[in-house]
Amino acid sequence: MSSTRRQLMLSGAAALAAAPALARPAPPDDDDLPPNVFISPCGQPFRAPERAPYPVVAWFKQANKAGDGKLTKTELVADAAAFFDVLDRSHNGVLDPFDIQFYERRIAPEVLGVRVDVTAFAGFWKVWRAQYGGLSGPGGTIASPGQEQPLGPADQGEDRTSRPQTLDVSGEGAAPYSFFAAPEPVTAADTDLNGFIRKEEFLALAQRRFAQLDNDGQGYLTLAGLPKTKIQIELAQALHARL
Repeated sequence: MSSTRRQLMLSGAAALAAAPALARPAPPDDDDLPPNVFISPCGQPFRAPERAPYPVVAWFKQANKAGDGKLTKTELVADAAAFFDVLDRSHNGVLDPFDIQFYERRIAPEVLGVRVDVTAFAGFWKVWRAQYGGLSGPGGTIASPGQEQPLGPADQGEDRTSRPQTLDVSGEGAAPYSFFAAPEPVTAADTDLNGFIRKEEFLALAQRRFAQLDNDGQGYLTLAGLPKTKIQIELAQALHARL
């Protein structure tokens, strides 16, 4: 066999071997996945990078101080109390409209229809003015509990007694990320509808939420026994479709 023919055969074999690699599609862009967000029964947001475990796990571990896998009413109420203290920026035992506005704009903007994703790099956030689709591009930052962000000029000039406009145009707000249909989980505690939320009201909401989740009367909740949020289901379906 001539050297020229041998070279052509080797070149052809190499091309065939390389063909599957060339035909393999590029990894999909994760930006079209639903945001990996969970909002706790009393409104605390938990976010994780795309394809990371759904962050209901992070909330459950935080609330279940005993670490025994059985979240009691006492533990859930204590977790709510700790979050109330984060929201109560004046430390007077009452959430006023300004506190609620800060929650909706800076801590859990999902209730206003803002999409918030976190990348694999800790502390880097992507924010879109959208519910789940129609993304307008990254921009802006938000604050997490314990990491407050300075208010902008519009926020600083607002009357602390005025009630800001809330919810996104879909009206769903936080509901897709939560076990409950409440679009705004913090103001759900305002049972007398006066625009102010006392700590006792907030903890009473936590007790009601526990009773709703503990529908079999065990006296505790397990991670496996919790319902799945709408977003959790959509994430699982989207990732399964890509396998």
